[in-house]
Amino acid sequence: MIRHWTDIPDSVLDLLRKGTVIPAHPLALGEGAGLDPQRQRALTRYYLDAGSGGLAVGVHTTQFEIRERRLYAPVLSACAEAAEAWTDRPLVRIAGLIGRTEQAVHEAQTARGLGYHAGLLSLAAFRDASPDEMIEHCRAVAEEIPLFGFYLQPAVGGVPLPFDFWRRFAEIENVIGIKMAPFNRYETLNVLRGVAAARAEDRITLYTGNDDHIVADLVTPFTIVRDDEAITMPIRGGLLGHWSVWTKAAVDLHARCRAAQDSGTIPGELLALDAEVTDCNAALFDVANGFKGAIAGCHEVLRRQGLLTHTRCLSPNEVLSPGQAGEITRVTREHPHLVDDRFVAENLENWLS
Repeated sequence: MIRHWTDIPDSVLDLLRKGTVIPAHPLALGEGAGLDPQRQRALTRYYLDAGSGGLAVGVHTTQFEIRERRLYAPVLSACAEAAEAWTDRPLVRIAGLIGRTEQAVHEAQTARGLGYHAGLLSLAAFRDASPDEMIEHCRAVAEEIPLFGFYLQPAVGGVPLPFDFWRRFAEIENVIGIKMAPFNRYETLNVLRGVAAARAEDRITLYTGNDDHIVADLVTPFTIVRDDEAITMPIRGGLLGHWSVWTKAAVDLHARCRAAQDSGTIPGELLALDAEVTDCNAALFDVANGFKGAIAGCHEVLRRQGLLTHTRCLSPNEVLSPGQAGEITRVTREHPHLVDDRFVAENLENWLS
């Protein structure tokens, strides 16, 4: 079991650090409030065959309410077992961790016992806490499992986290990555500056969760000045709810972005894709209604493809907003190069078997 990042297999750690596509894994519900094992397994198979290098389970897209329904361990176990049975290639397994310290530590222990490599740590439960309390919490959880920091946008429950928090967080020796999802250029730069100030850029790999600027994050050579020296800190991959759908297209897009970043030449047509991907995300995540239908929007795409049978979530408030389905239809029609409906149709029967 992995307690420290040096315990992670070299092949997995290398994949993580080079950068990869990590979908935030949805929950496949049956007719009641329990799992649909066949559909849950099919989703995992889809992500692996699409070329994803990892899975993030127990995160926002998986629905935080799984804890209340005692589904946290069963869902993590189902996804891990499906992945192990489907492929033997290296795969980064990340578990979502939430709540105050006792809960987050318990979830970290559960995830570690199920073979997960790191925990994506949400601080939403620390909205009124001091920076010292938050850092103490992070250190306690880092004693149990390597950590991925998580800057979640305030619109969906995130806590504003300043530069000094990220500097102190990056100094925690068992932190191996940060998912930046404040949907804010200024706050994204604060994370980068914090990692650089902690001199942790070689240990911590940066992943985008900024669904409003996915392509821009992946191709920008972010430069931070430290002690009069320019430090280039690329964002290597993405850990995204958006990438829980149209994943084959996302893998292809990530490869293009990484090749452009490595070459130092960013084609104009690749930059143009940033706006197109953002347009798709606006429909998926229900931006027009304050992100109320974000999970349901992803479910709707998977339902249309046949991977899910409905869009129902554990919370009765997680539903498609008026007009959202039409917006999903529009972006699917206008940006066909960013969807993977044909790929899913060709493989669906196999994934459901």
